[in-house]
Amino acid sequence: MKIIEKIDDMIRLRSQLAEPVGFVPTMGYFHEGHLSLVRQARAENPLVAVSIFVNPTQFGPQEDFSSYPRDPQRDLDLLEKEQVDIVFMPPVAEMYPPQFNSRVEVTKATERLEGASRPGHFRGVTTVCAKLFNIVQPTRVYFGQKDAQQAIVIKKMVLDLNMNLEIVTLPTVREPDGLAMSSRNTYLNPQERQAALVLYQALTLAQQLWSQGEKNAQTIRQQMTEVIQKQPLAKIDYVSIADAETLDELDTVKPPALVSLAVKIGSTRLIDNVVLE
Repeated sequence: MKIIEKIDDMIRLRSQLAEPVGFVPTMGYFHEGHLSLVRQARAENPLVAVSIFVNPTQFGPQEDFSSYPRDPQRDLDLLEKEQVDIVFMPPVAEMYPPQFNSRVEVTKATERLEGASRPGHFRGVTTVCAKLFNIVQPTRVYFGQKDAQQAIVIKKMVLDLNMNLEIVTLPTVREPDGLAMSSRNTYLNPQERQAALVLYQALTLAQQLWSQGEKNAQTIRQQMTEVIQKQPLAKIDYVSIADAETLDELDTVKPPALVSLAVKIGSTRLIDNVVLE
């Protein structure tokens, strides 16, 4: 497994590699969700590259960039077990040198949900992904469904900018009790960890209502909201039922519909979603 920190070294190595290359961009601190992406990349490509980069430009001023969990040696040990070929671990100054002045921005799909709650977040995501795609030149790139809006935005960027790669989105990996795996789950104390199950309970309710024939999106949103509000530690940011491509909010549920939510449990903000198909 080659570990590379310099962009020029990564570009030089990539020029020597055959196609196809599967790529998993990450911020590290791996859990089973990350590793499921790595395994799928390993199954579908003769060469697999993973990046580990906690990207400062996608964090807001009051967000958790400095405290975001990091354990690079543990991450590398896990990637070695998964037989990853290349790990790209650039320092911040390598990705954003002092005179860096460019941004990549997708509009419309970034203006709601996470984009509305976290201004500038997706501009940071698309900028760093555009850089990583240019540096690594992957054939396929793997994302998780838990960050559904991110995957939609990245697919739109790739389409609009004619990037010659395929975006693969894989199902959310959950704990046995349903909580979506996330690096931020480590912030939760035991009481908050239990309270966090309310996200999955609300999403499960939406699926049940839909399967029973409920088509009124506002009815489903309201019942989801009521479930979450019964949990004292939970504070709702948003509950959404939207078109799974445009992210326009729906009045009548038409599949595929993305049911998504963001909820603060104590001081930890968690997101999750399901797709009604």
